[in-house]
Amino acid sequence: MRILVVNVGSTSLKLRVIGEHDRLEGSTDLPLPPDLRSSALTGALAELGPVDAVGHRIVHGGARFTAPVLLDDQVVKDLRGLTDLAPLHQLPALDAADAIREALPDVPAVACFDTAFHASLPAVASTYAIPEQWRELGARRYGFHGLSHAWATRRAGELAFLPASDARVVTCHLGGGASLAAVSGGRCIDTTMGFTPLEGLVMATRSGSVDPGLVLWLQQRLHLAVDAVADGLENHSGLVGLCGTADMREIAARLDAGDASAVLAFGVYIHRLRGGIAAMTAALGGLDALVFSGGVGERSPSVRASTCAGLGFLGVEVDHAANASVEADRRISPAACRVAVLVVEAREDLEIAAGVRVVLGRVQP
Repeated sequence: MRILVVNVGSTSLKLRVIGEHDRLEGSTDLPLPPDLRSSALTGALAELGPVDAVGHRIVHGGARFTAPVLLDDQVVKDLRGLTDLAPLHQLPALDAADAIREALPDVPAVACFDTAFHASLPAVASTYAIPEQWRELGARRYGFHGLSHAWATRRAGELAFLPASDARVVTCHLGGGASLAAVSGGRCIDTTMGFTPLEGLVMATRSGSVDPGLVLWLQQRLHLAVDAVADGLENHSGLVGLCGTADMREIAARLDAGDASAVLAFGVYIHRLRGGIAAMTAALGGLDALVFSGGVGERSPSVRASTCAGLGFLGVEVDHAANASVEADRRISPAACRVAVLVVEAREDLEIAAGVRVVLGRVQP
């Protein structure tokens, strides 16, 4: 089976073709926002060749969609109804799904959800302490980046020979967006993102968690409209808000030059990241593996080293030579260290392909 994986990111539409034995057989990226019915898309699909199925990354499945599902008109309509829960991500993904369905009308398509991996969150982790009426409307913690966290968990088990039944793993997806997951025996029991992808860690342009009283103050004291506050928190906060750039490589270079705003931005980023990892470990009751993934997690030795330097009390250590390597999927902690610290390449495409195979009955779930 050849599976076309469609992943709408923050800056590009990524198309990957996964063949038998998870072999990558084709790859192309189109810049966003593309004309989804343009010759660029149809040309890219033609170049990638015929496929037997399509898998789409959909950020939000809500409370209903907790596993991959075959896309049809009703499912698409239901997913569009969740747009207000992830306005920056849901519509672009569904628009891409519509365009691909139009271009490949006879090819079955499957939706795979970033929220699904977190459907196993216990009530104590998913529930906000807010009025019951609000909770009944669906105000709860959903979690995101689930496809990345699921792949990182599975790959960590293979790399560190962890027992599948009771391994305690904290996965760190660090890219433009950033989140952590606490995974016990393959099940997610806590995560840092919540009702929207704004909650949790400091990100490239997103604030992460802030006091809700601050949002009220901005509206009351500065008379900011809801859209202005949302735009500020989504697009002008995080690393950009602290030092004017979202690029961790630039921040690292400015650190070496002693740039004060870069020092602050890096420090705030690491402070929140360490605290989040410690909180995830507390939820697990211990730690067997710590996994770094995503663009920053995979490519920034300084982020990994600085994070781990503050987690020695959890048994975390880093082998600096291994940390400096660029080899994919590797252990960067000493062999004798009880906690395996790992770098895992983000492969949401393989996780999506696996979901497609399950839905279409080619493998047993």
